[in-house]
Amino acid sequence: MASNEKTTSPSNGYLMLFFIFLLFIASIAGFIMFKSPWFILVIFLSFFLAAGLILVNPNESRVLLLFGKYKGTVKQNGLFWVNPLFVKKKISLRARNFDSERLKVNDKMGNPIMISTILVWRVQNTYKAAFEVDNFENFVVVQTDAAVRKLASLYPYDNFADEGLDEDITLRSSLNEVSEALEKEVQERLEIAGIEVLEARIGYLAYANEIANAM
Repeated sequence: MASNEKTTSPSNGYLMLFFIFLLFIASIAGFIMFKSPWFILVIFLSFFLAAGLILVNPNESRVLLLFGKYKGTVKQNGLFWVNPLFVKKKISLRARNFDSERLKVNDKMGNPIMISTILVWRVQNTYKAAFEVDNFENFVVVQTDAAVRKLASLYPYDNFADEGLDEDITLRSSLNEVSEALEKEVQERLEIAGIEVLEARIGYLAYANEIANAM
């Protein structure tokens, strides 16, 4: 297989649609006039050729494979025609939101906290998204949760100077710094899947119930 994404420019779909339409009409007329079985084959040929028509909407793509071999990605918008034998896998290039579940993790001091993240992402490399991971959407969820767990363990929830802990960065008071670190961590994890992280930030942050009730 190819090692990375390559864009391809398929044939004009409108011209091919017009040709297929003429071929179909001509074969029907020929069969009616001459009763030849060859025209039936031409009718089936027109249906076969029609299977190569693809419609690509804005911010969408089609990953093309032929007998398991990657042949390229169509990112242009419009109606196109490709080899009817191609497997045409649709991958959206639109920005997507992921609002994670609230996770119970321990901060740097070992205190249990509840934390969630909001991630804005999109597919940048269709080859990696299609072939480097099993399911890129599930991969985003799993790796984002893993990044949040790791990040929470690196910083304390709050700055307890009176208890001998004086931290420059905390989860509660340094949201900008923490969000930047989170975005970097998530991007590194999702790079293998061809995912671009547009934004990553903490969506919810609080002590777990057992800590909150004791305060």
